[in-house]
Amino acid sequence: MSDTIAVLDHVDEYLRLAQEYDVSDIHLAPNSQPKWRRFGLLQPIWENGDVITPEQTEKLARGYLPEPELNRLEEKGDVDFAYAPDFGRFRASVVKTRVGWEMVFRIISTELRSMDDLGLPEAIKPLLEYHNGLVLITGAVGSGKSTTLAALINQINHQRSDHIITLEDPIEYVIESEGCHVNQREVHTHTESFSHALRAALREDPDVIMVGEMRDLETISLAITAAETGHLVLATLHTGSAARTLDRILDVFPTEQREQIRIMVGESLRGIISQQLVPKKDGTGRELALELLVNTPAVSALIRDGKTFMLPGVMQTGKKVGMIMMDDALIELHNQGLISKDEAMGRAIDPNTIRTALGE
Repeated sequence: MSDTIAVLDHVDEYLRLAQEYDVSDIHLAPNSQPKWRRFGLLQPIWENGDVITPEQTEKLARGYLPEPELNRLEEKGDVDFAYAPDFGRFRASVVKTRVGWEMVFRIISTELRSMDDLGLPEAIKPLLEYHNGLVLITGAVGSGKSTTLAALINQINHQRSDHIITLEDPIEYVIESEGCHVNQREVHTHTESFSHALRAALREDPDVIMVGEMRDLETISLAITAAETGHLVLATLHTGSAARTLDRILDVFPTEQREQIRIMVGESLRGIISQQLVPKKDGTGRELALELLVNTPAVSALIRDGKTFMLPGVMQTGKKVGMIMMDDALIELHNQGLISKDEAMGRAIDPNTIRTALGE
């Protein structure tokens, strides 16, 4: 009798385990033990788990992939979609690699959490009262952007009576219409791309548009235009701070357009939320570290003049309107005994700030 734990028969068995043990991701890769990401750390599910062969990963993938996604995988070599068995909802990714088919699942909490549940600052709520403009949620992959974005849309859904259109890849949280009428569209399932869906959305009389990810020049350009023409646009970007977010937006445009874009963004931006999920010192989960930039006349002037490097100074003096610096958020979490000094230092925008604050 073998002492090792055999490869399970269906991906659903791994996903049920993930839900039971509060896991964020499951990795099933050829020539590797099954792994999960728990509290930010990627590790084998079982120390004595069998290695999955390329044949087994392909069999597992074929065992759950719907036919349209299987066809897309065969044709393009990768596929992302929302997988929703009767016990939960998951963001699924399957890719063909040199050694076989590889799968990653993100576990989605089907329970929509409120801003208060997530501990988001009160200063964000006024940003959601605008009827036009741009609110950006930024951070690395796995930093909780989708959860924050869903909470903001949920807040609007309960406090306004508007038309909300969400454009996602894939749809993660299912948002039922409350005060607002909510339309959710999934890229590849209901539309071919974010930019295509965004162009169509502008003809559907929306008040609020949520863009799951601003990936390319066309999507960013359309989002800025929508924000300028009477729509509140909420979108995500993979950037680590407010200043880097603005630089990233400007850098995608040709040089000759940047001055015009700086003016447009300076006027339409409402705020930028940048976040990280930091492992707790006691190993029991992760804490949210959040930076908040609110667009004030001083911030707007810096954006227009292309002086984003001066934003930290303005944010430092903007605390009275609710601005929060990422390094201050990390220092606060450390001082509360929630995260270690090493984590605070490793995730800082300016490690010297942390070093000085912690008396090194």
